[in-house]
This record gives sequence, C-alpha cells and structure tokens, in this order.
Amino acid sequence: MEAQAAQSTKDFIAKLSIASKESRETNYWLRLLDKSGYLGDYPNQKILFDQSESIIELLTTIIKSTIGKNKN
Repeated sequence: MEAQAAQSTKDFIAKLSIASKESRETNYWLRLLDKSGYLGDYPNQKILFDQSESIIELLTTIIKSTIGKNKN
C-alpha cells in the first residue's frame, strides 16, 4: 500500500485521503452501472456494494483516528 511509504503523518493522511476519494468514485461508478442495468443479475452485486462501502468506512475511520492522534 502506498500509504505505508509515507514520510510523515501528514503524508500518510494525504495518501489515505486520495484512496478514500478513489473509493468513493468507484462506489459512484458501481451505482451508476447498477442503475443503468449494466450489471444485470450479477450474482455478487451485493457483495461488491457492501465491500465498497466497507472500504470507504475503513479509510474514513483510519484518517479520523490518525488526525485525532496527531492533535494530541
């Protein structure tokens, strides 16, 4: 993971923020594909959406936690 190569806490947060934005964009495209009917009856569709949301939540939690620890 790119964030592991961060040179500082600020750099770490920046890299994870980029990952979070990319995850949100991926989630947007998944929803768009779903609404357009492109995914059809894809059997793992719910798993894709659940995992996408989980990744966003995880990254958000890590960012907030890191910011909180950095303030003290």
